[in-house]
Amino acid sequence: MTVSATTPVSSTPASSSVSSSSAAAATQSLSYNDFLTLLMAEMKNQDPTQPMDPSQMVSQLATVSEVGQAVQTNTTLASLLTATSLSQAEQLVGQTVTSADGATSGQVASVSVTSSGAVATLTNGGTVSLSNGASVQ
Repeated sequence: MTVSATTPVSSTPASSSVSSSSAAAATQSLSYNDFLTLLMAEMKNQDPTQPMDPSQMVSQLATVSEVGQAVQTNTTLASLLTATSLSQAEQLVGQTVTSADGATSGQVASVSVTSSGAVATLTNGGTVSLSNGASVQ
């Protein structure tokens, strides 16, 4: 297995800021499986005459455990937020809502919950984004 750098290293100031922002974006998109793959590659490719220090190994295994727990926590929180959004959306059906700018108003026929927020579909065919401060009467 080959592990290569995600961004080139440069000594010029302008390139450094671009490289560091690219590296930050790459770090944020590193998944749990990517982390495990990198750890396994490190362990497989260590020098047999100078094996990894046991305290470093324990530290890395603890990090693997922490990352796994964080992934589980994020998944649980996402499902709780979705359930809460659906519960709140259900209560809006039949209510009259007005968009934040006052341009669209009507009775709610249905509500869709997406990653960008809740959108109410009105009985008159219009839609109102509920994440922008719509009012409910």
